[in-house]
Amino acid sequence: MQLSPVTRKKFKRFASIKRGYYSFVLFSALVLLSCVAELLVNSRALVVHYQGQWLFPTYGDVIPGSRFGLDYDYETNYRQLKAKLADEGQGDWVLLPLVPWNPYEQDFKQDAYPPYAPSAADRHFLGTDTSGRDVLARLVYGFRIAIAFAGIVLVASYLIGVAIGCLMGFLGGRFDLVLQRFIEIWSQIPFLYVIMILVSLTKPNFGLFVGINVLFGWMGITWYMRTLTYKERARDYVMAARAQGAGTGRIIFHHILPNTLVMVVTLAPFAVVANISTLTALDYLGFGLAPPTPSWGELLSQGINNLDAIWIVSSVVAAVSAVLIMVSFIGEAVREAFDPRKFTRYE
Repeated sequence: MQLSPVTRKKFKRFASIKRGYYSFVLFSALVLLSCVAELLVNSRALVVHYQGQWLFPTYGDVIPGSRFGLDYDYETNYRQLKAKLADEGQGDWVLLPLVPWNPYEQDFKQDAYPPYAPSAADRHFLGTDTSGRDVLARLVYGFRIAIAFAGIVLVASYLIGVAIGCLMGFLGGRFDLVLQRFIEIWSQIPFLYVIMILVSLTKPNFGLFVGINVLFGWMGITWYMRTLTYKERARDYVMAARAQGAGTGRIIFHHILPNTLVMVVTLAPFAVVANISTLTALDYLGFGLAPPTPSWGELLSQGINNLDAIWIVSSVVAAVSAVLIMVSFIGEAVREAFDPRKFTRYE
């Protein structure tokens, strides 16, 4: 696809804003790594060479310990298997991820109670939480959940909000008036109370929180799109499209919408920040995802309640702050680069 000169100028401008550009590169790398987190942080082995056979348990089926000569039939403890094969010295071996712990696995010591301090020997690089679970593993998988939540809510909310906002701005009249009153009433419903009621009535899950946030999250972009569409419908190209027989849907989604997407693009990073913050805050308050789901908010709550285990609160605060700052830098750079007052087709 050939990009227009104006679009190329916008991307060039974005790349020239260094803190936004490098934040985008780093954030994209973190998102991609989180998609394959099992290769870096996982209790399953990456590769097992046993009696001439090659096994890849990470994305495979559960392999019982009896398969490797261990005295149990539940899933193999690959850390234990690695030590066993090393002691036997038969040429068999196990390759573990960098962090050989999953976010749900508890590690207890005989002479101490968790949380345990960071230890390179135990591969708990950021220590454990109060339940003996690896903090780094829960940070990584919590990041993946937070990004998935923010992305799904963003896309769903914007699809609804953009469509309704464009229709309100283009059709106007009674349709616009009725929807304005509906949005005003709906926006007055207290979001936190709805969350508290639903959490008390049903088991909280990822889909429930996505649905609730979409129900309340589409209204902000709707007002922006209504205003922009209202301005655009009076322009000459809309009159020309009507004169050529274009229908309402075609005019809105093929002519007006492409000329108002700058607002959607510039607001999207800030919406991601808001969505991540919302999920973290709900988890922190105890109205979020059901335990033991990896969650930044739940880790933050543990850290605040156990300030003597400073590695917990410092790790999660650093992670949350870094991600929110990066996304904010990206949003600022996108807003400046795609500002229609700087780059237009009429320059």
